[in-house]
This record gives sequence, structure tokens and C-alpha cells, in this order.
Amino acid sequence: MYDLDLHYIFELGLILLMIAAGITAIAKKFKKPYPIALVIVGTIIGLVNIPVLEPLKQLITEGEVFNFVIITLFLPSLLGEAALKLPFSHLKVNKKPILALAFGGTLLSFVIIGFLAIWLLDFSIPAAFVFAALMSATDPVSVLSIFKSVGVNKRLATVIEGESLFNDGLAVVLFKISAFYLLTYLELGIEGAGLGLWEFIKVISLGLIIGGALGYGFSHLTKYFDDYPLEIIFSMLLFYGSFLLAESVHASGVIAVVVAALILGNYGAKIGMSPTTKLNINNFWDVAALLANSLVFLMVGLEITRIKLTDKWGLIVLAIVIVLIARSLAVYISLSVVKNFPNTWKHIINWGGLKGSLSIALVLSLPRDFTGREEILILAFSVVLFSLVVQGLSIKPLLSFLGVNKKEEGYVVYEELIARGHRFETAILEINKVKKNLFITETVSKEIVHQYEQELDKLQSEMELLFQKYPGLKEKQQTILQKHSFYAQHEAIEILLKEDIISNEVAAKEHEQITDNLVKLEESH
Repeated sequence: MYDLDLHYIFELGLILLMIAAGITAIAKKFKKPYPIALVIVGTIIGLVNIPVLEPLKQLITEGEVFNFVIITLFLPSLLGEAALKLPFSHLKVNKKPILALAFGGTLLSFVIIGFLAIWLLDFSIPAAFVFAALMSATDPVSVLSIFKSVGVNKRLATVIEGESLFNDGLAVVLFKISAFYLLTYLELGIEGAGLGLWEFIKVISLGLIIGGALGYGFSHLTKYFDDYPLEIIFSMLLFYGSFLLAESVHASGVIAVVVAALILGNYGAKIGMSPTTKLNINNFWDVAALLANSLVFLMVGLEITRIKLTDKWGLIVLAIVIVLIARSLAVYISLSVVKNFPNTWKHIINWGGLKGSLSIALVLSLPRDFTGREEILILAFSVVLFSLVVQGLSIKPLLSFLGVNKKEEGYVVYEELIARGHRFETAILEINKVKKNLFITETVSKEIVHQYEQELDKLQSEMELLFQKYPGLKEKQQTILQKHSFYAQHEAIEILLKEDIISNEVAAKEHEQITDNLVKLEESH
């Protein structure tokens, strides 16, 4: 009987995968955001009585099954895949807006929604702040996949990605404290506030330590192997191991995964991965993320149909308005401290603060006897549906309306030339490296290298003609060079300071001058 049940569950899972893959393929073919298509189709399937799919709906909409699949099975891989490909350099350049949004914005949103829920929705204090935590999470599963499918400016995408990865961990911590400890802390007064703050710091710090230690350890492990199937397994063990280990000691599993994946994707890739390994690991996680995203959004659509909206429309509209107001205040206030951040980007980040599968999985994990659970469930599901369908579908038109993704004339040709040039230069470097390692003679390699060099010469001529036609592109490249030269100068001063060759006063003065030059460069462009 046990084997039969497992076999039956596997069949249902395969049916779910087939539906998800079919919808994703159609959405991609017509260049539409596949997550939204999956949510809509999932909702329709959930509402319509289809006898063949009834067992599947019953299985998926069980809270425990949904919670396990989203949080334990898919969340580590989705977070890991996103963080693995996020360069430290991009995070460093955009650290101010990312930190402002992920920490300042999340805490602001949490406080605003919490108090508005007490005042306008008549929630108890724990219920209000549980709802606030759920609605403060810009779910990375939703945000990253939708923004990837519509395409956004690289720096803006990095800010959105960075916010969603770190804000998510913070929101989960706030949810757990609100759901399980808040009443106790309130009863203890000042002492309770101190305990709450300590719990908050402990959960985040432990997550950082576990993720950092495992990420560093696995990065060094990759140095001893040049075997990409094995290194893919290492990455899987790292993502799931850091998540489960952190959760088992009541730390933030989400933060542990993000930190571990960031270290592996940057430090580990630098010290222990060949180009072949990097390519194959990235390809593997691309497939895993697409599979997970497709199933997650279809499941969200099916799960949403469980809510009973009878006589709740007024409350639902009010909850959506509260969440939108809180998000707007959180974004604009937190980013007000960041200089030279375009207003159009703020509008995109505000409207792009989507809620998704994580919010639903968390609310389903609330104990059955939690006061106000049903109301929170109804409102959370409704806000998620509004967020994914209404906000998700309007993101692309908003990008066009604000001109955020508008590319200057000749830019596509410029990108193609850059891509081809980078390919050929990388090919020459790799040939020289392999030639040295495998004792291949100059006679064998010279002919191939010469072909690539000829291609590079041709590209150089094409680029010069393009610069004559579109001088703005040349200025763009000069700006990139100047920026990198300033970063290098900053690093050079750091080295002199560490080696005790110059004093702190001189280093501070030089750093200030370099920073001023960088700011002027950014302001002029």
C-alpha cells in the first residue's frame, strides 16, 4: 500500500510538471511572463471542476505539502541559483540602495502595515504583525523570475535582486518572532523588547555565520576537483545543507543559503572552478530554477482557490491599499538617503515589490489555533493574487512608459560587437592556457589563434565606425574605463594602508578625492 501511494504521488507530480512545462513553453513562445501565466492557469484549474485533476488539487492544496514543497524543496535552490550568479562587484557598487531597501525598507514596511492592520483591519497585535511580516517580503521567487522575463536595466536588476534576496530572510525572521514570541515579549515589557531584539540579532547572525563558514569550506573543496558533475553535487549539498542546518539551530536558513551561494559563486568560482565547471554549474541551476519556478507558480494558483471570499471584499480591498501604501512609503523613505538614485527606478522598485509563494507558504505554516489565522490567510492570498496578476502584468508597460529600458540608437549592434569580441579574446586566453598545460606546440595553436586575432581586428574596425556614427557609445565605454580606474585606485590606496606605507590621514584624504571623482562622473552621466 505504501509503495502504491508513493507511485500515485509520483504520477500526480508528473502530471503537475507536464502542465507547468506546457504553460511555461507557451508563455515563453509568446514572450509573456510565464509566472503570471502559471498563476492564472492554476487559479482557473482550481476553480473549474476537472475530475482527472481533482486528486492533484487535493494533494497540492494541503498546507503541509505546499509548505514543504515551497520552503524546503524549492526555496534553497531558487535562492542559491540567484545568489550564485550575483557578482560581489555588482553588490558592492549598489550596496547603499540594496541595504536601504532590504533592511530599512523591510522594517519600515513591517511597522507601517502592523499598525495600520491594528487600526483599520481590527487585528490583534500578534495577528497584525504576522500579516505585516508576510506582506513585507518581496518574494524572490516571484520578483526575480518576472523581472528576468520582462528584462530590466542591469544595475536596477541588481538592486531588485539584492533587495529580494536579503529582505526575504529578514521578513521570515520577523514572521517567526511575531507568530511565536511576540505575546511573550509584550507581557515582559522592557525586558521583552530586549529579548526580542536579541532573538532578531541571533537568528540573523547565526544564519550569516553558518552560510559563511559552509560557503568558504565548499569553495576550498572545489580546488581539489576538476569534475563538474561532482561540483554540481557539492553546490546542491551546500544550498540544502546550509538551509537545513541553519533552520535546525533556529537561525535564518534563507540568509544562510544566500551567503553560502554568494561566496561559492564569487570566491569559490575564482579559486577552484574551471570555465567548464562554471558553465555547467550555471546551466544546471538554470534548469533547476526554471523547473522550480514553473511548479511553484502553478501551485500558487491552485492554492489561491482555497480562499472563501464571501463578505470579505471590503476587507480585501483595504488590505491591498494598506500594503501598497506601506510599500510606497518604505521605498521612497529608505531610498531618500541614497544620492543620485533615479526617481524612475524608485517607481519600478515600488510597483515591483511583488508578493508570492513564500508569503503563502509562511501563512500556511501558522498553527491552526493561531488567533485570526483564517482572516490573515484570506487577506494574504488576495494580496498575492493582486500582486502577481495586476502588478506583475503592468510591470512591462510601466518600464516602457517610464523609458527605463529604452536603449539608444546603435546599442544593439554595440552589444553584439562587445559579446563577439569577448568571446574571441576568451578563446585566445583559453587556447594559450591549454597549450601550456598540455604541452601543445606553437605550430598547432598558432593557426587557430591567428583566425581569432583576424576576427578581433575586423571587430575593432566595425567598432570604430560605430563610434563615429554614435559618439555616445564611445563616451559610455570611456565612462566604464574611468569607473574601473577609480575602483583600482581605491584598492591601491587600501593596499598601501594595510602595508603601513602610508598613514590613515593620507589614505582618508586620497579615498575622499577618489570618491568625489566617482560621484562627479556618475552625476555627469
